[in-house]
Formats: sequence, C-alpha cells, structure tokens
Amino acid sequence: MTRDIINVQYPTLDHTESVANIGITASTVTQENGVTIANAFSNKNNSLFIIIDNTATKSLLTVKAGDAYPNSMLGDIVIELPAGISAIQLQDLSRFEKSDGAIDLDFATGFTGTIYAVAKWAGVREV
Repeated sequence: MTRDIINVQYPTLDHTESVANIGITASTVTQENGVTIANAFSNKNNSLFIIIDNTATKSLLTVKAGDAYPNSMLGDIVIELPAGISAIQLQDLSRFEKSDGAIDLDFATGFTGTIYAVAKWAGVREV
C-alpha cells in the first residue's frame, strides 16, 4: 500500500512573539491508502494534534504501532471517530513513532473526510 503523506503544520509567530497563527491546509483522506504524517514526532514535546473531519457516519481510526522503541510491542490502537471533527493527541509517543519520526494511520472502510496535523515549535528559533 502506498500511503498518502501529510506534514505537520507549525505556527508563525507575529513580530512580538506573543501571538502564533497557523494557516491550515487540510488533506483529503483516501481511505484505501491510509496516511503517514511525516516527521510527526520531530518536536518531542507532546504538542502534536491530529485533526480529522469525518464526513461519514462514525468510523474507526487505527493508530499504527511504530518500530523505533520497544514500547511499540503494545501494538496498534483503534479508536472511534464520531461524525464531525475530532482532535486527537497521542500521549505515548514511543508506542507509535516509526524510526523516521513519522506515524501511520489507517481508516476503516467507508471513511470519508479530511486530515491535518499541527504542533508548536520546540526549541529556540534561528536568529
């Protein structure tokens, strides 16, 4: 299977660095392909949110176990996606992180909708 790849979207700080804004670009999910979120865990700060707009009836999302850490032996996890918008935050990053820092998601048959991922920057900005 060839997965669709999306990137994490990060905020842009204003000139005072007091306000951050993320201009969102959502990607349409091709259910048969699944999704890879590239570099999903590169920030390592638990700020990753995956937002899914499920335009079908309730459905299922499989968060795939990674291959980077022993904790992945806990396996995949399946969660219910109600119709509408869901914001998903993963608390056990090592369970799902692949060796390239990505995460894979699979969608149940019949799923239709869009997805995007947002996170805040971790670390100091370049001068």
